[in-house]
Amino acid sequence: MSYKIAVATSDRENVDLHFGSTEVFSIYQAEGEKVEFLESRRVINSANAPKTGCNCGEGNGNGCGENGGNTCGGGEKSEAVELLSDCRAIVCAKIGRNILKQLELRAISTFDVSIPVKEALEKIVSYYYKVDNRINRLRQ
Repeated sequence: MSYKIAVATSDRENVDLHFGSTEVFSIYQAEGEKVEFLESRRVINSANAPKTGCNCGEGNGNGCGENGGNTCGGGEKSEAVELLSDCRAIVCAKIGRNILKQLELRAISTFDVSIPVKEALEKIVSYYYKVDNRINRLRQ
């Protein structure tokens, strides 16, 4: 079974961007336990979307779509959700609650981690491989 994983990375080396501040997602194609880079996808931001960092969960409630906030999880990032709707999983350093809910409704898994891309992909692909093939470590 083949599927795609979107990664929020500035250098294709590290998972280091918040979902809401990612302008280009790296898309990887996974087949079995193999994974390879497929393409880059640019998010088309609306006029009000933030162009730089995000203050997820910090400060005065303006982050992650809280209280009508307009950063990393507000309605302005719905374009990114649509753009990534064919992905099975999204990996980023941080993700807001509103976006998380939108992705959950589409059955897209999210992983918020700050580790090397290669390590994140290896772990996720290994996990999905076991789930998809019903491999139980207790039976081995």
